[in-house]
Amino acid sequence: MALGAAAGFAPRPAWAQPSYDFWFTRLRYQSGDWDVDQRMPANVLTSLIDYTSLRVDPEERVIDLADPAMLTAPFCYLAGHKLVDFTQAEATNFERYVRNGGFVFVDDCNHDIDGLFAESFERQMAELFGGDALQKLPNDHALYSAFFNFPDGPPATSFELNGWGDDLVHDYLKGVEIKGRLGVLYSNKDYGCEWDYDWRNKRFLAEDNTKFAVNIVIHALTA
Repeated sequence: MALGAAAGFAPRPAWAQPSYDFWFTRLRYQSGDWDVDQRMPANVLTSLIDYTSLRVDPEERVIDLADPAMLTAPFCYLAGHKLVDFTQAEATNFERYVRNGGFVFVDDCNHDIDGLFAESFERQMAELFGGDALQKLPNDHALYSAFFNFPDGPPATSFELNGWGDDLVHDYLKGVEIKGRLGVLYSNKDYGCEWDYDWRNKRFLAEDNTKFAVNIVIHALTA
């Protein structure tokens, strides 16, 4: 399935750049360990090139969360294992970006709902968007049919199935919606590590496990 003008698809004009429809932006924040799953972006970008007609920048971009340049990104990724404690500038940019139409995919690389990353990140979201802003997404959410179909909701990861983290298979994702639009997608499933392998190994997979990443990106660009 290809995306392009023939399919009636166009990325948000506000994000347009002359050369690319999409570029992968990793957010660097001062607390914690932001530079995890370093090979993951290459796999996501490869899938977008393979399955869609988006003009994709093949290189990951790393931008400080406190840098106003992040406000122009079509999609941002934030992950880690440790404490998330935004500086004032980071908090201001994060909130402004989401409220103004941006999309942040956040992955807890501990895959642990009671771990330090999970507790501290969820606290940050409560402070920025309200105590009940981060809600479970129903498994019939548009995210799960944005490109490929995932009728059972979010696919499980091998890290969950092997008992890494809190020994739970999380059958949901969470999100922050602003005026009916998903602005923050939050995962305890450790997709970052699931997709963190040499991109050339994808050809040996019986089923490409980064297809769900394509859904995330397409939903970010079109919803």
